[in-house]
Amino acid sequence: MDPRKLFMDDRLTVICAYCGEAPDTRDHVPSKVLLDEPFPPGLPVVGACSKCNHDFSLDEQYLACFVECVTCGTCEIEDLRRPKIKRILSKNPSLRARIVASQSRDEEGYSTWKPEMDRVLNVLIKLAHGHIAYEFVPMFDEPDHVIAAPLTCMPDDERKEFENGVPRGRMVFSEIGTRGFLREVGSKLGHFEQEGDWIVVQSDRYRYTAKQCEGGFLVRMVLSEYLAGIVAWES
Repeated sequence: MDPRKLFMDDRLTVICAYCGEAPDTRDHVPSKVLLDEPFPPGLPVVGACSKCNHDFSLDEQYLACFVECVTCGTCEIEDLRRPKIKRILSKNPSLRARIVASQSRDEEGYSTWKPEMDRVLNVLIKLAHGHIAYEFVPMFDEPDHVIAAPLTCMPDDERKEFENGVPRGRMVFSEIGTRGFLREVGSKLGHFEQEGDWIVVQSDRYRYTAKQCEGGFLVRMVLSEYLAGIVAWES
């Protein structure tokens, strides 16, 4: 049997991965704004309608810029590390002003940052839908849980649980013909490195894991080795 026949990628082209309507664009998962150039080969792609693609783009841009400013400890453009973010904030002073306004200092003089959480969670849910569509099958239900937190703020036990993922006793075998199934049986797919369950799209920039488990799906993401995201469907 030709292993390529196992992939059911036709399901990624006939419906928008985010709303189920007819797609007229393609969307990278993760979005390229979260990655550095040169981009890794073989980035996951799903079908998307123009509305969903457009509606998410500004929030993704905001999150990429916010994370870069936080990890660099500044909104000064010349002090940022990522050239792409420097370009975005140079051309978009209003976005930079919003991020500047989110920064404050505590009583000891340390910087604190208050994200626009509705935008952060919107991006994490979008990414999770894209990963599930690419690894398993498109689904459109709202998740039961969405969590965003800096890795460094997690207590040791929570960090260990996050990194380890789904307990073996809760895992189920996914549908034959999906990437998720092939990963579960030990196949290495595409160009990306795997570290345990984690698929490393770009080192130090983006990694994720998507699992089917009893009652639903669990998607975990790490952006810039700083922001951890968990999106879970339990029924």
